[in-house]
Amino acid sequence: MKVAINTVPRSGPWGGGNRFVESLASGLAKRGDFAVFDLLQEDIDIILIVDPRPRNPQVSFTVSDIISYVDSHPETIVVHRINECDERKNTHTMNARLRICNRVADHTIFIASWLMNLNVWSRQSAHSVILNGADENDFPRGSAGYWEGAEPLRLVTHHWGANQLKGWDAYLEIDKLLSSPEWKDKISFCYIGNLPPKIRVQNINIVGPLSGIKLSQELSSHHAYITASQNEPAGMHHVEGAIIGLPIVYRNSGALPEYCTGFGEIFEGPRDVGAALSRMLKNYPMWKNEISKYNNTASHMVFEYLALFDRLVAQRDEIGMKRKPTNVLTRILNKLLI
Repeated sequence: MKVAINTVPRSGPWGGGNRFVESLASGLAKRGDFAVFDLLQEDIDIILIVDPRPRNPQVSFTVSDIISYVDSHPETIVVHRINECDERKNTHTMNARLRICNRVADHTIFIASWLMNLNVWSRQSAHSVILNGADENDFPRGSAGYWEGAEPLRLVTHHWGANQLKGWDAYLEIDKLLSSPEWKDKISFCYIGNLPPKIRVQNINIVGPLSGIKLSQELSSHHAYITASQNEPAGMHHVEGAIIGLPIVYRNSGALPEYCTGFGEIFEGPRDVGAALSRMLKNYPMWKNEISKYNNTASHMVFEYLALFDRLVAQRDEIGMKRKPTNVLTRILNKLLI
């Protein structure tokens, strides 16, 4: 099987989408299949759209390129992986781009069920939900140590994106809590990644963006993980924390409950994040035991993608019969100026 992915992976800390492409390409190679990042070859079985933005330098081919290719190669299946939304960063164009892009898809993959209810797809193609998974080679299961209670609980989070909605209302509240005598000896807090502009903190330990083994080692030196991200499509950050054995304090927002329920303490926002941290301090032994059962691994994720691709290729004749004519799709895209 040959799968063309429309974003080229980059080395270093480039966020969850980049790590997904790396994992999928590696999984294809291990099975004897091929990942390519252009449409220059004649025998592509699956085209996977990961990013709909034609001006993103990481994007190697656009929706218009896909229409042209499928016009000449109608046996090729188009799959659209939706991992974004405007709600995530308070933007105004991403949902529209996703809907337009989705017009060409034969099958849609959501990285969380929560995304299916948003206005991000045409609701015409068949669809699946496949959750994100962390690479166990970089993030060994259970590598984080156990908190014995004799020292402050070391809390950590990491985000590539430097957007306020990544949870900074809650993180700044924790920074305030750490100034009080009640909290300063109970927990410490480390933030790994990029900060939004003008953010200033007094008590949070800031570490620059990390990836791979270096990120895993830094995470493993802590006891528990927190994610306060708002309207998170799914993310990879909390998955990486959980797979190494860090119980999670997580916000009741976006896809986080789907990924984190049963593995830690939930909170709504800044007003009750302190209460969730108190519960984590009390219930840590229970959650440390439960987090050992967390199973969102890259190998499991890739297995689900490849199983789906196999099914779609086996059904390619039937899928082709249901597809919109490419001239109709071209007119739609030209009208919407993508």
